Parts: sequence; structure tokens; C-alpha cells
Amino acid sequence: MKRILHLMSSIQENGSHSIQLGRAIVGRIQEKYPGSILEELNLVDIDIPHLNPAVLRTFFIPGDQLTEEDKVSIRFSDEMVAQLLAADIIVMGAPLYNFTIHSSLKAWIDHITRAGITFGYGENGPVGKVTGKKVYVAMSSGGVYSDGPGKANDFVAPYLNAFLGFLGMKDLTVVRAEGLKVPGVMEYAMEKAIDSISID
Repeated sequence: MKRILHLMSSIQENGSHSIQLGRAIVGRIQEKYPGSILEELNLVDIDIPHLNPAVLRTFFIPGDQLTEEDKVSIRFSDEMVAQLLAADIIVMGAPLYNFTIHSSLKAWIDHITRAGITFGYGENGPVGKVTGKKVYVAMSSGGVYSDGPGKANDFVAPYLNAFLGFLGMKDLTVVRAEGLKVPGVMEYAMEKAIDSISID
């Protein structure tokens, strides 16, 4: 049995290809690990707050020194970190918008990036503390960005691979539904993406 966290960051609602792809990945995981616990979190629906000075300040205050006001400020971040650390497998929906991730996913990343909790510093530099997890990125895009001229403009997969790796999540697989607006490709893009899902 596994604990699965499915994060969604699409603004397309029911028509979202990244959500559809993410749920297909979740389905394959559940087939492999029957009885797994699934938690879904739509980052757009909850209007995830961006970091502000008050919240950032609380990241560096020892827990026993937090005021009641501080505890309110840091509560959302604490909840997101606890949810992440409890998961065994993370399925992250990441549609490509304007060459990069949606701001809701970036805001979530900012809230779960906590010195001393999700990463630290060792003698040889930063050390990720979120280890032992498998990450699947359900990426969707109107164009083709895995290869060809569009590859240079993919700031989704390289960014997530680099930053999640920084936090210790180095076992990452990107599943792409791409060319969703390209004639001759779009007709088979989702089928191809779902067929490519392989659960380790």
C-alpha cells in the first residue's frame, strides 16, 4: 500500500489534459499497489497564497518561539510540507503555460521549500531531505517540447527535475501529452501519452 499525492495546477478545469493524464498515472499506480491511499489537491481551486514577508519570516523562527499570529501565517506551509512528507508517490500535473509552470505550482513549491525541514546545508553544499519518494510529472503542452526547436523553450521538465532534485526527490519521470494543438499530432497525443505510462 502506498500514499499517493496528486497535485493539479491546470486552469482548464474539466477539459484539462494534465489532470486527465495525472489521473491515468494514478490509476496505473493503484493497479500496481491495490489499496493505496489517494489524496488529490487542486492548487488552483484552493487559491494557494504566494509567499509574503510575514510568512517568509516565520520560516526562520524556532517553533517554540512562534506567536499565535506567526502560527497562523505559517499554517498553510506546515500543512503542505506535512502532506508532502507523508506521501510515498507524488503525481504532479504540470501544464506548460508560456513556456513554464503555472503560478499556483510555483507558489506550492515556495511553501514546501523550508531550510532545515525539506533541505539543509552540509559540508559539501545543499542536501535534500525529501528522499525515498517517486515523482511522476503529468506534463501537457499545445506544442512539441521534448525534441526539435521547441525543446529550448521547455522550462517545465528541466526546472522541476532540477528543483525537486534539490529537495531530494531525484526519482522523477516525466510523462508528456504534447502537440495537443498541432494538426496531425493532436488526434493521437493523449492516447500516446497514456500508452507511454510505465510505473516503476
